[in-house]
Amino acid sequence: MPLMQISNLQRHYDMTSGVVKALDGINLEIEEGERIVLLGPSGSGKTTLLNCVAALDSPTAGEYLFAGKEVPKDKSEEMTTFRRENIGYVFQFFNLLQDLTVLENILLIQELSGEKNKERALELLKLVGLENEVDRFPAEISGGQQQRVAIARSLAKSPKLLLGDELTGNLDSKTSEMVMEVLVKACKSENITTIMVTHDEKLTNYATRVVRLDSGKIISDKKINE
Repeated sequence: MPLMQISNLQRHYDMTSGVVKALDGINLEIEEGERIVLLGPSGSGKTTLLNCVAALDSPTAGEYLFAGKEVPKDKSEEMTTFRRENIGYVFQFFNLLQDLTVLENILLIQELSGEKNKERALELLKLVGLENEVDRFPAEISGGQQQRVAIARSLAKSPKLLLGDELTGNLDSKTSEMVMEVLVKACKSENITTIMVTHDEKLTNYATRVVRLDSGKIISDKKINE
C-alpha cells in the first residue's frame, strides 16, 4: 500500500477577479522511502500542494489518504494531530529559536511531541555532522549548519514524511550540496519519505522521482534510477 494516495485534489480560491485554481486535479501516489522533488515556476501550485499534504491547508475537493486513512480537513485540531504524528517540515529560513542552543532546539521539539530523549537528540546531531556544535547558539554557526540543525530537529519526532519548502533557497551552491547530502543520508538512515519543493534543477540529483507542476496540474512525473 502506498504511503500517500492523492486523487483529483483541487484547491480553489475565490478572488474578486474570479476563481483561482491553485490545484486543478492532482493525482499522485507516493511509496514509502521515495524522495520526491516538486519543480515548477512560481504560481504553479507547488507550495499549495505541500501545504495540503501537510494538512496546513484543506483542499477544496478530492481525496487524500495517508497510510490508507483519510487525512482530516477543515478540522483544525485533527489536522494538528495529524501533523504532529506524521509530518516533519524544513523551512527556507531555518526557524530556529535563537536563545536556545543547537541541542536545546532539538530537545524542545521532542518535548512538544511528548518524547524528550537527549540520547536520541545527540544521535540526530551526529547524523547531520553537528555533534561538536551542541552547545553553540544558532547565531554562532553558519547558515548551512543551521539548516542541518533544522533537518535534525524535523527528524526528532520520527516523522513518516519530511517536507521541505525551498530548504536550500538561502544557501550557496556548495553549501546546498552539503545540506542535501546530509538530508539524503538522514532520510535513508531513518527510512523517511521526503517531498521537496524547489526552483533549483540541481536538486533533482538527490531525488528518486521528479514531479513537475504547472498551472495547478502535474505535467511530468519521472522516476530516477539511483
